[in-house]
Amino acid sequence: MKTLILNGSPRKNGDTAFMINTLMEQLSSEYKTVNAYDCNISPCVDCRYCREHSGCAEEDEMQEVYEYIRICDNVVIASPVHFSELSAKLLGIGSRLQMFDCMEMFGKKTPDIKPKKGGIILAGGGVGKPEGAVRTAKILLHTMNCKQIAEPVFSLRTDRVPAYGDKAVLQSLRTLAEFLG
Repeated sequence: MKTLILNGSPRKNGDTAFMINTLMEQLSSEYKTVNAYDCNISPCVDCRYCREHSGCAEEDEMQEVYEYIRICDNVVIASPVHFSELSAKLLGIGSRLQMFDCMEMFGKKTPDIKPKKGGIILAGGGVGKPEGAVRTAKILLHTMNCKQIAEPVFSLRTDRVPAYGDKAVLQSLRTLAEFLG
């Protein structure tokens, strides 16, 4: 079993990182983490190369991510909630997944992506709502051929109770790890 974790947090020791680390400790399989703020992945520039070719014209670390998406068994999207949405850097990576849709829509080829399970981990302080981030994460997971998506794991109001102090979050992460296998 292989799990891809897309981490949209800029904070190395924040609530999202804590939840990712807790999940990784419970996974019995291989995993690869892509840290949106540390990697060299540009957002899609709508060059339309993928409309006529199999692949993306941009040569960066996303090429390795595409390959892992094709073969992994699970994908987890983890992000702080910013203005009720996934983080900007994670959205930039997500924009590059359009290549798979373009292959199907314009190239009339179904992308060779193994069916997989998906998970969503979101953290946020204040009064932000997670619904927009969940909707976007589900779209991205479906694009990566996630056939089953677990209930999202939320640590909201982290300005009052950090993720590590939230027993419900810890249980939800255990449940997610079991779901992913």
